[in-house]
Amino acid sequence: MFNFEINDTFEKTFAVTAAVYEGFIDIFNDRNPLHTDDDFARSFGFKGRVMHGNILNGFLSVFVGECLPDKKVIIHDQVIQFRNPVYLNDVLAFTATVTNIYEAVKAVEFKYQFKNCDAKIVAKGKIQIGILV
Repeated sequence: MFNFEINDTFEKTFAVTAAVYEGFIDIFNDRNPLHTDDDFARSFGFKGRVMHGNILNGFLSVFVGECLPDKKVIIHDQVIQFRNPVYLNDVLAFTATVTNIYEAVKAVEFKYQFKNCDAKIVAKGKIQIGILV
């Protein structure tokens, strides 16, 4: 039933392109100046507009929905900790590793992280998926 083993690791690269950024704003209408105004963001010590953290949640959805070997899955629980800012055109290396398998409740837990091109962790967390049967 399970196509997962403890320590299975999955990797993918995600790019925060202008299309991703503008699409997020168009859909959710979050125009907080930290995310839309370079000068505003720089006044707080950032090097420019900080991308919305929930863009990374979208990438997590892609991981679960498109990258796993089993497509009969659903997200049960998700934790994300933002550690460093993400900027427009950043390319993020994503890694997720299976840490627990709960066969009795048909669930799998992963630890994951996103790293920027400087190998800094920009976000990390855990995600638990359920296997649909």
